[in-house]
Amino acid sequence: MSELMSEAQELDAADPLAGVRGRFLLDGTVYLDGNSLGALPAHVPGRVEDVVRRQWGELRIRSWEESGWWTAPERVGDRIAPLVGAAPGQVVVGDSTSVNVFKALVAAVRMAGEERDEILVDATTFPTDGYIAASAARLTGRTLRPVLPAEVPSALTGRTAAVLLNHVDYRTGRLHDLPGLTAAVHAAGGHAVWDLCHSAGALPVGLDEHGVDLAVGCTYKYLNGGPGSPAYLYVRRDLQGRFDSPLPGWNSHAEPFGMTSAYTPADGALRGRVGTPDILSLLALEAALDVWDDVPVARVRAKSLALTDFFLRCVEAYVPAGRVENLTPVAHAERGSQVALRCAGAGEVMRTLIGRGVVGDFRAPDVLRFGFTPLYVGFADVERAARVLGQVLGTV
Repeated sequence: MSELMSEAQELDAADPLAGVRGRFLLDGTVYLDGNSLGALPAHVPGRVEDVVRRQWGELRIRSWEESGWWTAPERVGDRIAPLVGAAPGQVVVGDSTSVNVFKALVAAVRMAGEERDEILVDATTFPTDGYIAASAARLTGRTLRPVLPAEVPSALTGRTAAVLLNHVDYRTGRLHDLPGLTAAVHAAGGHAVWDLCHSAGALPVGLDEHGVDLAVGCTYKYLNGGPGSPAYLYVRRDLQGRFDSPLPGWNSHAEPFGMTSAYTPADGALRGRVGTPDILSLLALEAALDVWDDVPVARVRAKSLALTDFFLRCVEAYVPAGRVENLTPVAHAERGSQVALRCAGAGEVMRTLIGRGVVGDFRAPDVLRFGFTPLYVGFADVERAARVLGQVLGTV
């Protein structure tokens, strides 16, 4: 047994989160793709069966009230709130991340006022965020300017209405400075909109603490809500009265069953609702969030950093020199919960890894991505993944 294998066993034995792994349905695969789709919590199928068979099958329309369907978007939002550092009443769940980015960005521009005619967007952003930002700019008559996150402070002017940024870069796993960049945007009089897809559930976010204006995120990655599970929208409490959604639906009306032709927005974060919620996915997400009971986010972050540190050590030990290049920052303050390695023939390498029981993913043209979900990934998984990667690269 190698020294690294022995060390992995010792680290797993001392891991305070080791018991959480049993809350998920897992097999012998090393699953390092939770930054794309989280694993299935073991109790979710039974809960979803109850929703389908009893709530829908027996209670039918009565479930909107008797099963709490109508209030689920804000109730589940309050379950997510502590995971992103928000007090209750500021997070609402529904729609996709893309739709929520659109709502948040347009609302931010409207709050900024007509004299502010420019939107800044992360030049390295996930493509959809860029597409949405471009559409929001056209819709509101603003100019869109892509800038690197590090360049945002120097790019801000009195014309800046809103800045759309990613907390963690989806390709490299780089963690951007949410507190510092938010403060810079505010100092310039703009509004900060953050995409938390690759950070929520993996590390502390501190939305309230750092005064973030608006934030969005998906729930199928580190929150393990299931494929296509609904996204969420955070609206800071003191901005809720000014939040003017570009998608005012009947679900966000102050009197949704009044069926009036004039729109009057509801109070609070409910303004972020649009249409009828996707109940099956929403309640599957609600069940999945139970795995967070008694799990402090700070402990998750500590394990995340330990896992990624250990993986980088194992890669250095097992992978032939010169075969991969680490793209993920070594500094803890700049690292999310994934490791990205540049590798020639990365697509074929990942296919081979998956065939050998190590699941990560590939991003064109040459990046291997490995996501570390501390709730169910252990140090033995990490050691095995690096060892198999070394074996694959040693034979191709």
